[in-house]
Amino acid sequence: MTTLHEIINYCDARLAIDDFADYCPNGLQVEASRKVERIVTGVTASLALIEAAAERKADLLLVHHGYFWKNEAAPLTGVKGRRVRALYASNMSMAAYHLPLDAHEELGNNARLGALLGCVDPRPVGDGLLWGGGFPAELAVDALLARVQEFTGRKPLLLPGGAHGVRRLAWCSGGAQAWLEKAADLGFDAYLSGEASESGFHLAAERGIHFIAAGHHATERYGIQALGAELENKFDLEHQFVDVPNPV
Repeated sequence: MTTLHEIINYCDARLAIDDFADYCPNGLQVEASRKVERIVTGVTASLALIEAAAERKADLLLVHHGYFWKNEAAPLTGVKGRRVRALYASNMSMAAYHLPLDAHEELGNNARLGALLGCVDPRPVGDGLLWGGGFPAELAVDALLARVQEFTGRKPLLLPGGAHGVRRLAWCSGGAQAWLEKAADLGFDAYLSGEASESGFHLAAERGIHFIAAGHHATERYGIQALGAELENKFDLEHQFVDVPNPV
């Protein structure tokens, strides 16, 4: 039998959570079942995901977006209270890994995005959350958009930065639209993230860099799946990824 704390200790070390000053606690957030035979992974610990995990009789729910964010009200009331109550009612523990799962150079969202994008030599550029890579030959913007749509399952938003194609691409999963200018400073032809802001339209045009918003949820599905698959193999557990669609 695999214990909850064996799995949590492994994940905490594997993702080097102590190296990050994050906006939320990483690791175990809700402790219920002390044994783990079935794991469900998902992006956000919503009530819909908890209910889906309970239907699958999961002992542990692993997510990218958990609870107890900075500047968030602390009481377990309202939406948060219902979610936590549903976890305990199902005897299901829950752990969350945020920035450590974005940054990890093997399991992370950005590492996985680099592989899906087909980039050559994908690697961190800067502080480890902004990644970059290249293509063997210049890729037309429409071809890049089609590639993104193929693996995300949704049409990305393009904020054009001129008429040029893409030879060098930077990216960061989730809500990292603020790093558009950093990508431009580093000489990339295009930048991909999950969300766009109003100012990005003008910045992309004026800095001459294409900005692709592919969806916050859509760009952050891959790291948690990779972590769940690794745990399944290492600890001989059942693992299932549950995707609760989110258009944002």
